[in-house]
Amino acid sequence: MKRAAILPVVMGLLLLSACGGQQQGPTVALPPPPPKGEPSGFIGMTATQLRANFGVPSFSRRENGSELWRYDNAQCRTFFFLYPTGRDMGVRHVETVPHNPAEAADPTCLAALRAKRVSPAS
Repeated sequence: MKRAAILPVVMGLLLLSACGGQQQGPTVALPPPPPKGEPSGFIGMTATQLRANFGVPSFSRRENGSELWRYDNAQCRTFFFLYPTGRDMGVRHVETVPHNPAEAADPTCLAALRAKRVSPAS
């Protein structure tokens, strides 16, 4: 009697396990990693230094122990990726939009960001 009651349960589990291995929907390829090389003068900058040099970011987000800070200007957007470095967060990667496909950060955009920090406040 017990054996007859167990058979439908076992069959059901086998069907469920067979369905679990099937893909659900189309897959999407990951984008390529950013180009190698980082712009000089930004990598290693602490969050305190970044804020002192460029002010409050236009946008920021915290996720899984890291932070993303975005600064906007008329020409482009600059993204700083910060990770823990002791007591503070530090810049480990910089990207700009738009940028040349051969580099993650456009030097012209970064120059505009630096120029903005030295321009007199209005």
